[in-house]
Amino acid sequence: MSANLLVELFTEELPPKALKRLGEAFADRILNGLVQARLKTRDSGGMRIFATPRRLAAWIPDVLPKAPDRSESKKLMPSKVAFGTDGKPSAALVKRLEKEGAEAGQLRRGTEGDAEYVFLHQTIPGVTLAAGLQAALEDALAHLPIPKVMSYQLADGATTVRFVRPAHGLIALHGDRIVDVCILGLKADRVTHGHRFQGVKDIPVATADAYEEALAAHGKVIASFDERRAEIARQLAGKAAALKAALGAEADYTLLLDEVTALVEYPAVYAGEFDPEFLAVPPECLILTMRQNQKYFPLFDGNRRLTNNFLIVSNVKLEDPKNVIEGNQRVIRPRLADARFFFETDKKTRLAERVPQLATIVYHNRLGTQLERVGRVRALAQAIAQKIGADPALAERAALLAKADLVTHMVGEFPELQGTMGRYYALADGEDPRVADAIEQHYRPRFAGDALPGNDVATALALADKLETLAGMFGIGQQPTGDKDPFALRRHALGVIRMLVEGDLPLSLFDLVDSAFSVFPRGMLGDAHTDLETFVFERLRGHLREAGYGANEIEAVLCMRPAQLDQVPRQLEAVRAFAGLPEAESLAAANKRVVNILKQAEAKGESFINAEAGMLKEPAERALFEALRKTSLRANSLFKQGDYTGYLKTFAVLKAPVDAFFDSVMVMVDDHELRRNRLALLADLRREMNQVADISKLAA
Repeated sequence: MSANLLVELFTEELPPKALKRLGEAFADRILNGLVQARLKTRDSGGMRIFATPRRLAAWIPDVLPKAPDRSESKKLMPSKVAFGTDGKPSAALVKRLEKEGAEAGQLRRGTEGDAEYVFLHQTIPGVTLAAGLQAALEDALAHLPIPKVMSYQLADGATTVRFVRPAHGLIALHGDRIVDVCILGLKADRVTHGHRFQGVKDIPVATADAYEEALAAHGKVIASFDERRAEIARQLAGKAAALKAALGAEADYTLLLDEVTALVEYPAVYAGEFDPEFLAVPPECLILTMRQNQKYFPLFDGNRRLTNNFLIVSNVKLEDPKNVIEGNQRVIRPRLADARFFFETDKKTRLAERVPQLATIVYHNRLGTQLERVGRVRALAQAIAQKIGADPALAERAALLAKADLVTHMVGEFPELQGTMGRYYALADGEDPRVADAIEQHYRPRFAGDALPGNDVATALALADKLETLAGMFGIGQQPTGDKDPFALRRHALGVIRMLVEGDLPLSLFDLVDSAFSVFPRGMLGDAHTDLETFVFERLRGHLREAGYGANEIEAVLCMRPAQLDQVPRQLEAVRAFAGLPEAESLAAANKRVVNILKQAEAKGESFINAEAGMLKEPAERALFEALRKTSLRANSLFKQGDYTGYLKTFAVLKAPVDAFFDSVMVMVDDHELRRNRLALLADLRREMNQVADISKLAA
């Protein structure tokens, strides 16, 4: 009969940032192995995954002790080869039976097509749970997403095994029965181990179903990662509320919450505090120190200002946590003192005085130093500022100072604060606030959904910084390949797209790319203008797909390679509105037909421009010529006003004359002048209708 299965691998402390993934992969691999062995159905409903700092475990319901036997029919050879004229087995058949370990009584004859074959019918015994679980365990350990494998010797002093951390125990229980498996030199039993300090050391587990409760009751261990995380979150929220404070935006501390969940087995949250005098240090420094170095949760008041309180997630639950709290408060003080020292020391040297030190930092061995890069970004930021109406002098000043904080003590200690500290130091130096803000914001957007630069000076600098990077890396052949993008060029390109589109900036992408390449010394870069432009359009395609536009809608606009990306959303909305018209399908198909006719004509060397009314003979072509002329006058007026939707909708009236033209007019006639004029009429139709988008793509 089926029973529930419990597998636990007990180890030394596992890497916290990988623990959740390790637990999920361990359980999933074991489940998949059991399914493949036909010991378990694919449905994993009810499976429980456990992961603590010292264990990976899985509880899997309804596992069979032995997989069912199965029948197998294997085609061996044609009957005429298998048997002689006397009806006796041939030498070939006898040899094959020996190879298969089968007997003649297992043979059957059957027909496939027009020929008769001999089939071997066998009953394949189902695999035992011990064999199936052994294979599943070996597969699970071989494919875990382990950050770094270590080698260690077993107790025999001779055998070396490799795993993420030394393993010290293995449980495999099927109901109340131990499954005979072994891994990493460990033989399965039924003993687990409690909390290192507060639980029972050795805990016998009676059945697979008793595991989680036994650990909680006797071991002081919450085995489920998700339940432990929820318990920590509950305690954090309660402590914060008791202090009339808040934890801040959830997105800012969710990774820390995952990490501390992987560091404790029986969490307890305590509140600590530090000297309020440290609040004179920029809060970003204190927050980063607490979260990154100490794994503390800083607290904020109702105005989202940092307070001098913080929360500690401990692995011990005590009636009197005084020593734990005081110990952590003693630890945090020198950390905060270091941050204050760095800040005060850095302010003694102006940012402008630090700029020459950038000559000591190599940006790229083929693109020079950070100081040389600053010179290029200054020129580009100034040019962009002029185009978008920002103050060129402020943009140039911000570009000069933007990277100076890279040589400060604070950024040397916390690289994540580059830009942020530059803003504080710029304000301390008396720089224009717009310059200070631009120094901080020129890295934006750093990730999907991140805020854009908040003023035009910052926007000019952010565009310049990203475009210089893109042009430089493309110019030396460092384009992303496959999943590899070491210079984050995809992120830079998406940042440029978002600033142009969401910022509604009327700038030509092609002019920006030309300007970016122009700031490099002659001969430093190869000609990669087109490659970079194509790269940006590909990122734009992905961005628009995520925004919900269809592939044909996107292609209709982007195949035109629009210079101004800020117009693309309006063009797409116009295409979508046009596609909803009753006439759209017919006009799109007609456009596709026009494209094909003109392409074939061009391939044959035909030349055609501007249809002439005097050359029109058939009523249908005269009607189309006149309808196109009148419609274009109205449509072009709307196009100039930026009413792209109205522009495209105007052409709906051409459905009838276009259909009539193709029904009754032969384009490729023998008369050269007549053919040229009709081709010119179609070229006029294509040109007039497709200024916003290539409508023929909607028929793809």
